Amino acid sequence: MAVAIQQACFGLYCGRTVAIVNGTEHPGDCGVCPRGQRTDDHKICRPCEGSPERYDWLYLGFMAMLPLILHWFFIEWYSGKKSSSALFQHLTALIECSVAAIVTLLVSDPMGLLQIRSCKVKMLSDWYTMLYNPSPDYVTTIHCTHEAVYPLYTIVFIYYAFCLVLMMLLRPLLVKKIACGLGKSDRFKSIYAALYFFPILTLLQAVGGGLLYYAFPYIILVLSLVTLAVYMSASEVETFKDLLVRKKRLIVLFSHWVLHAYGIVSISKLNYRDLPLLALVPGPALFYLLTAKYTEPSRILSEGANGH
Repeated sequence: MAVAIQQACFGLYCGRTVAIVNGTEHPGDCGVCPRGQRTDDHKICRPCEGSPERYDWLYLGFMAMLPLILHWFFIEWYSGKKSSSALFQHLTALIECSVAAIVTLLVSDPMGLLQIRSCKVKMLSDWYTMLYNPSPDYVTTIHCTHEAVYPLYTIVFIYYAFCLVLMMLLRPLLVKKIACGLGKSDRFKSIYAALYFFPILTLLQAVGGGLLYYAFPYIILVLSLVTLAVYMSASEVETFKDLLVRKKRLIVLFSHWVLHAYGIVSISKLNYRDLPLLALVPGPALFYLLTAKYTEPSRILSEGANGH
C-alpha cells in the first residue's frame, strides 16, 4: 500500500493518522494518536494488533495479585484468633478478584473474549508519554500524550475499579452474617483497609507503572524473602516440627514459595533453560530453619554473658 511522504513529526510519540484513498495512505497532521494506536518508525499511527508477550501477562498477573494479597493480609490481621470467618472472607476475596479479572478481559478489546490486543513495550519512556510532548519553537507545546503501551497501563485501573465494586457488593453482606466472633467495630475493618489501599495502588500504577513493569520480578523475590523471615520469626518457628504444629504455618510457607517461584519465572520470562532454578525456591526457608537456633537472641545474650 502506497504512503504519501511527508515531513516527520517532532517528538517521540507524535504521529499522523492516515486516511486511505484509492489504496494510498494519506497522512494527516501531526498530533496525538487515537486510543489503541501508537506510532511506527515512520511516525504513522498504527493500530495495536499484537498480543501481550509472556512477560506482559506476568506483569498483569502481578498487578492482579496485589489487591488479593492485601485483602488476605488485612482479613487475617483483623480476624484474630477468635473468628472462624477468616476462611470464608479469604475465599470471597479470591472470588472478587478472579471475577474482576475475567470481566476486565471481557470488556477489553476485543470485547467478549478472554484475550486482549496490545502494543509492544519498547522502552521505559513508553509508559510516560506525557513527559515527551515536544516544543519545536520552545513556546508552543504539541500535546501527543497517549497510551503507547496500550492497554497495559489503563487495564490495571479498570481491574481495580471492578475489584472495588465487587468488594462493596459482596463482602459487607458476608461479613455481617458470618463474622460473629468479632465485635461490631472490628467486623468491617478489613473492608475499611481496602478503601485505603485501593487508592494507594491506583496512585502507584499511575506514577510508577513503568518502573513496576521492569522491576516487579525482583520486588516479588525480595518481599517474599523478607515477609517469610518476618512471619517465621514472629511465629517463633525454629524447627521443622514448629511448622507442622499448625496447618496455617504450612499454608503461609507454601504461599511464599508460590510467590518466590512466580518471581523466578518472571525473571526468566518462562525460558525453559532457567526453570531448574525453581529447585531453589525452598532454599531460603530451609536456610532459616537450619540457622534459626544459632541466631536466637536469648542464646546470644547468654553466651555473651558467659564469655564475660
